[in-house]
Amino acid sequence: MSYQVLARKWRPKVFAELVGQQHVVRALSHALDSGRIHHAFLFTGTRGVGKTTIARIFAKSLNCETGISSTPCGVCSACVDINAGRFMDLLEIDAASNTGVDDVRSLIENAQYAPARGRMKVYLIDEVHMLSKPAFNALLKTLEEPPAHVKFLLATTDPQKLPVTVLSRCLQFNLKRLTIAEIESQLSKILQAEGIAHDAESIREIARGGNGSVRDALSLLDQAIAFGGGQLLAAEVRSMLGTLDRGGVVGLLDAIVANDGALLAERIAASAEFQPDFANVLDALAEFLHGIQVGQLLPSASPEDVWPVADFVARVAPETVQLFYQLAITGRRDLTLAPSARIGFEMCLLRMLAFQPQPTDGARLALPAAADGRALLPVQRVSTGHEPSPPTASAPRSAVGATRPGPISARPLAALAAVPMPLCAALEPMSASAVAAAEPTLAPVSVAAPAIATVLDSALWAQFNQQSALRGPTREFAAHLVFIEDNGRQLRFGMSVGQQHLQNDLSLRGLRDALSRLLGREITLGIETMDAAADTPAALAARARREQQTAAETALQQSPFVQRAVSELNARILIDTIQAIDASTN
Repeated sequence: MSYQVLARKWRPKVFAELVGQQHVVRALSHALDSGRIHHAFLFTGTRGVGKTTIARIFAKSLNCETGISSTPCGVCSACVDINAGRFMDLLEIDAASNTGVDDVRSLIENAQYAPARGRMKVYLIDEVHMLSKPAFNALLKTLEEPPAHVKFLLATTDPQKLPVTVLSRCLQFNLKRLTIAEIESQLSKILQAEGIAHDAESIREIARGGNGSVRDALSLLDQAIAFGGGQLLAAEVRSMLGTLDRGGVVGLLDAIVANDGALLAERIAASAEFQPDFANVLDALAEFLHGIQVGQLLPSASPEDVWPVADFVARVAPETVQLFYQLAITGRRDLTLAPSARIGFEMCLLRMLAFQPQPTDGARLALPAAADGRALLPVQRVSTGHEPSPPTASAPRSAVGATRPGPISARPLAALAAVPMPLCAALEPMSASAVAAAEPTLAPVSVAAPAIATVLDSALWAQFNQQSALRGPTREFAAHLVFIEDNGRQLRFGMSVGQQHLQNDLSLRGLRDALSRLLGREITLGIETMDAAADTPAALAARARREQQTAAETALQQSPFVQRAVSELNARILIDTIQAIDASTN
């Protein structure tokens, strides 16, 4: 007797044997038991989740010799023939091979005749979205008003390609991807019935490889049994699938978080010895990072504990987890563009190492220290009229020759190197005196370690917004606050009514913790509503951008070269295309 693959041998014969899809089973069972049966059903979902299986069980329920019900007997001639695929009144049509209007016309003509054996003539059209537009048009009338003895069961993996005129004529059921736990349970039951030795980890690897599809998982199970010589071992299954054990993935992330390049290189080399599918490894890493993020932000909704997320929840900032996750999925997408899969994989991990914010334990300012241990805080010198202003270098100019508004002494020296010079001076090297004059001023602030300052004022608040490690919604929230007062116990801020949507528990907690570390004391935040908050860091930055844009447009229009091009070459200046260069991002 020829071998029957597990996906066919263990295909469910009744609704009770189906894994998952209880929402579909419930609706169809009630319809069958009550006799309220629609004439056209559409089953949608990815491959291998049970669309065709449910359609066949439904056809069996309609034609069982014991009567129409949700529990066909399975032993009558109709049930046996449907199980064997030879029931003449169940017509399975592959729309991918029969796409033309002539095929549909033949179907419509045949539908007029009464069933040869059964109670109902059932048309099961698989991948129905592959039908041509004329074929759909020919089917519409019959699909809406078929003969009483005809039922249409349509299945597709891509319902978006179906005309709305077809969708409106069918009851639509969307089949879900199965969870790893549901697939694991089904695989365990099958292996026990087949008498095949296995371990729990091997089943989990196959269930994960199925990617929500029972049929795919069963195909992998067949392959793994053959690969393992009749038994399943986790190491052999991982070797077959090209996956890395969870410990290896955890070790890679551990080396990155520890900022240990030598250890990361060692663990990459150890992982490569197993010849894994690097795309699968990056998938596993992304899944691990997802678990960490859920553990940080939604601890009450944490998924099943398959990764040691608790070890990393406090070690990695939530913003860094988001960065690593984005790099992982982007790196997976770009693997085919790399010289080799391993190089692409290594570069993805090295990118995480290179871009990892320092420090990674929250919104903390990374500032230098003086020789006596006092923290050094870069500050902007503002003349008060009571003390002489220190000498400053000439203000840098934008790429179009306009003076950049606002002092820049608080920016690190490395950022100053990227400030564009005027076009006429860009070819000349900067003098040593010019570089020295542009160097930021560092003012020592004496506070108890690890604090940097004790009292918050408007200047320090502006400095904090410019140089803090706040990320995402918390940074946006802080940028729209106006500093009012630091009374020692509470920091008072103002916020306009239009920006109150930025305020939530997460952003408040993140800002409070960052300011507490900055000031070296526990503080509370008081947010007051203001009619207008024009002096927020965000508003000041927007004003500076507008002034810079205006200066750029003016400088370009007044350029002798541009004026000559306009007068002699009949050129036109497209004002909307002028874009000022932001020196702080270059």
